Amino acid sequence: MRNSIENITSLLNAKRVGTRSAEIDWILTDSRSLCFAEETLFFALKTKRNDGHKYIPELYSRGVRNFVVSDLPASIEDYAEANFLQVASPLRGLQRLAEGHRGRFDVPVIGITGSNGKTIVKEWLYQLLGTERIITRSPRSYNSQIGVPLSVWLMNESTELGIFEAGISEMGEMEALQSIVRPTIGVLTNIGGAHQENFFSLEDKCMEKLALFKGCDVVIYDGDDELINSCVAKSLFTAREIAWSRKDNERPLFIESIEKGGASTTIRYRYLGMPNEYTIPFIDEASIENSLHCLAVCLYLMLPTEKIAERMAGLEQIAMRLEVKEGKNGCILINDSYNSDLASLDIALDFMSRRSEDKGRKRTLILSDLLETGQTSKLLYRKVAELVHNRKVDKIIGVGEEIRLASARFEIEKYFFRTTEDLLSSDMLGKLRNEVVLVKGSRSFHFDEVTDRLELKVHETILEINLNALVDNLNHYRSKLKPETKMVCMVKASAYGAGSYEIAKTLQDHRVDYLAVAVADEGSELRKAGITSSIIIMNPELTAFKTMFDYKLEPEIYSFGLLNELIKAAEKEGVTNFPVHIKIDTGMHRLGFAPSEIPELVTRLKRQSSVIPRSVFSHLVGSDSAQFDAFTRTQIETFERVSKELQAAFPHKILRHICNTAGISRYPGAQFDMVRLGLGLYGVDPFTNRMLSNVSTLKTTILQIREVPKEDSIGYSRKGRLTRDSRIAAIPIGYADGLNRRLGNGNAYCLVNGQKALYVGNICMDVCMIDVTDIDCKEGDKVIIFGDELPVTVLSEVLDTIPYEILTSVSNRVKRVYFQG
Repeated sequence: MRNSIENITSLLNAKRVGTRSAEIDWILTDSRSLCFAEETLFFALKTKRNDGHKYIPELYSRGVRNFVVSDLPASIEDYAEANFLQVASPLRGLQRLAEGHRGRFDVPVIGITGSNGKTIVKEWLYQLLGTERIITRSPRSYNSQIGVPLSVWLMNESTELGIFEAGISEMGEMEALQSIVRPTIGVLTNIGGAHQENFFSLEDKCMEKLALFKGCDVVIYDGDDELINSCVAKSLFTAREIAWSRKDNERPLFIESIEKGGASTTIRYRYLGMPNEYTIPFIDEASIENSLHCLAVCLYLMLPTEKIAERMAGLEQIAMRLEVKEGKNGCILINDSYNSDLASLDIALDFMSRRSEDKGRKRTLILSDLLETGQTSKLLYRKVAELVHNRKVDKIIGVGEEIRLASARFEIEKYFFRTTEDLLSSDMLGKLRNEVVLVKGSRSFHFDEVTDRLELKVHETILEINLNALVDNLNHYRSKLKPETKMVCMVKASAYGAGSYEIAKTLQDHRVDYLAVAVADEGSELRKAGITSSIIIMNPELTAFKTMFDYKLEPEIYSFGLLNELIKAAEKEGVTNFPVHIKIDTGMHRLGFAPSEIPELVTRLKRQSSVIPRSVFSHLVGSDSAQFDAFTRTQIETFERVSKELQAAFPHKILRHICNTAGISRYPGAQFDMVRLGLGLYGVDPFTNRMLSNVSTLKTTILQIREVPKEDSIGYSRKGRLTRDSRIAAIPIGYADGLNRRLGNGNAYCLVNGQKALYVGNICMDVCMIDVTDIDCKEGDKVIIFGDELPVTVLSEVLDTIPYEILTSVSNRVKRVYFQG
């Protein structure tokens, strides 16, 4: 739904500079995601660590002509063709624009909030209601102060129902989101501990979330949750309430029974006294609870109970993530086939277009018909073709009658098929070679068969890497820094086992100041893969100077011998002013210049022009332990004195850094110019040993289950002695994959369908055995070695070691799968 620049100016009550006429279709807040320049309105958002105004020159050069700003450019005459809408706060302007846009629609809108399950409930409601109504919903989990207005902006003339999720992380945030979403139907999924540090209590959090439902016609929630019940009562809603209950048969929606089978759950309920039932193809508690929220919405919207039952039985697991996997024939596979609409297509194409580092691989899109958009095929596929062109896709493989009929719009290499079966029976997929392949398909096209055909299957054991969690952890620590403090992120040891390239690419996208690796070969591999961020080499080798010069890798210097050899090599290569990082030994006594050596170091540095100190740093010995606080403070004092002495000898700015992950949290006064983030980035707080957002999940699969009588033994050396008749499962992971042998013989456990399964007997090289006697499971079921529900810290405590060792021990033969939400 286009908006004229004049209408937007009026809506924002903005001061307009510029007279160019324009129709706005696209809203942009991230300069990296530009697609339709002429139809884009860029909001120059200011955050604690960034300012969108600095990207205006670049965007103008790329064709953007409409900007919402708080500060006009200093040289406004350089932007003769632009419109600038000046407001006090571009973020508030974005929200006001969405508020005004929402006001143009008199349709039901479902607002979903809660600690967990928001995206699942949203997507399941789309599956349940999408054949009756044309639905506009939040892309992925766009539920923030920025994401919600971008979601609501997607509403158009065809929208018959809106489904939007709203998330908060601190008090006072929900009021703005409520005025944007203005839901008529409110769903509260649950209340948990996420982001609890920003709330005084769970009650405060619950009350803040319930603020979304102001003015709703109906509010849906778990009537058995005492906290939620109490908060709803205090909220004094005038709305109707559908508080479903498993205990109180006086509730309008009473859950009579829940019966779990091997792979499904049957739920019997009474709504307004009328009995009914449905079955879902899941048995976990979270899915049952999410289905009950969906049931209440469907009943309120008067979807016939027989249709509810039919569609509940067909609910599909929501892959709330965009996965990057290794494909066959040298391909990189981007699997985003869980939904397919114009907004999610744009997000996925943007993700693929940023992967320019994929060694010159051709970009290929496999796309099905986009269903239930409410737009005419002519308009829809014109927009799709424009997206494909602007995101620089090289090849499209289309599946479906509508996209096939629109084939003339795609002026690139193209192939079209009527059905998924036609594609699979052709030799098209087998011809893909060294390409980045994005798979996007509506559910009815069953593109899981396409991804299954393309994926390279090497091992049943995989390490899943959650890139969203990585960014959450990055932002968690960034929030503790002063705006001017820079950050080094450690990606050594293959990014603590997570895989250095994808981690480095994500960190580069989020504009960290430096990456750090151990040796030059790690850095050169990142450069070859396209990483352009500044890279520090923490353990430079004398034989690697040429590599460092060639790939612009900045070494740590810790001794005169190393410095002299580097200068000699630089002079031989004709290198001047090569940046180096000076390490000071303030107490670890591992590597570094002694404080007493600084005068001699200054003299040596000033007598040459081959290298130049870019930073000076030191390592804290015990910042993760309160018992060493006095020693840590002594280290900081020593470093401050010595670093000042070095800085005083040079006219240019030398960055100073001493804080590691624990230091960032515990010594905010020692941030200096830069900090180094290591283990915390990967989800572990080194001071408390508690998990932050879990990044890495090691999982495998049950190969075989056998019945073994008591008093028999399991495994090598008959170490696993049974005391009862048991069901023993074999799983394809062993010490060659990084599973420590000391975890065997009942010393630790993994999770099978959420339940603890002890390791039985010795762990072998490639296989180990677990006790599943009391667990409802079958061959092929997934097994979690560590992850969200079984933190890596549990294993490190059993082994009396540190989480670093567990994470970095995962073998390179274990396949890495990356995803983001």
